[in-house]
Amino acid sequence: MKLSGGVEWALHCCVALTAACRPVPAARLALLHDVSPSYLAKQMQALSRAGLVTSVQGKTGGYALTRPAHEITVLDVVQAVDGADPAFVCTEIRQRGPLGAAPEDCTKRCGIARVMGAAEAAWRASLRGVTIADLVGSVERDNGPAALPAIGAWLAPPSGPAARTD
Repeated sequence: MKLSGGVEWALHCCVALTAACRPVPAARLALLHDVSPSYLAKQMQALSRAGLVTSVQGKTGGYALTRPAHEITVLDVVQAVDGADPAFVCTEIRQRGPLGAAPEDCTKRCGIARVMGAAEAAWRASLRGVTIADLVGSVERDNGPAALPAIGAWLAPPSGPAARTD
């Protein structure tokens, strides 16, 4: 299973947004993670279309989570960014070629499709079982209890017009 880099970026942004006290511009999130602002903006727009973040317009605008972190799963973010299509699509290759099986002999899914379907179901169930709140807890365990408050402080808008990053 290969996910786009946008999934990683979107997950990090969701975790960071839990520490923010107000909406955060995409440019500020890009600066925090040292990533491309235009590519990150696309990921944030995908999260917005999926209803995971809201976009607030205006001088103090930016992005904020639409619901508590414990209600947003990693699978929600993956599907928002990379789509919900299955990773494996059976093309019934067993029905092709000189020894291909007749369609009427293929009444159940082949073993390969069953294995791949089961793996996909397990993968999705695993991602569905982890929330943004769980990832926040991981950051706190891995980096200490001061990590997220430091991110929140950094994300707060800097003082003065010359300090703006958006």
